[in-house]
Amino acid sequence: MGTKVTPFLMFQGGQARAAVELYTSALPDGRLLEAAYYGPEGPGAEGTIVVARLSLAGQEVMVSDSPVPHAFGFTPSSSLFVDCASEAELERLAATLGEGGEVLMPLGDYGFSRRFTWLSDRFGVSWQLNLP
Repeated sequence: MGTKVTPFLMFQGGQARAAVELYTSALPDGRLLEAAYYGPEGPGAEGTIVVARLSLAGQEVMVSDSPVPHAFGFTPSSSLFVDCASEAELERLAATLGEGGEVLMPLGDYGFSRRFTWLSDRFGVSWQLNLP
């Protein structure tokens, strides 16, 4: 295998499992490829994710729960960009991923695509959803 780039999302407070469930259920062909969990010996809380690999619409993404609190989280300057197959899919993803999150750019026509929205989900991960 050659060089490969994979987005890596580090969660805090044991949120990775809920994020994995949301992302794999919301995105086409979403599935958990493999995961390792902390046991009773830690250092993370038992059952939280050491590291997991997901496939989301063909893109591999890695996630983990940090057992160490950090003074930083996710920022909208790094986002996952999704080209949607249909307007219905874009609207469904915007509703599903946006629930409990924040809309950064409302669903609309911004001139560079037919429809677009930018949001942060309830975990703080930023998504740009596009209908090319």
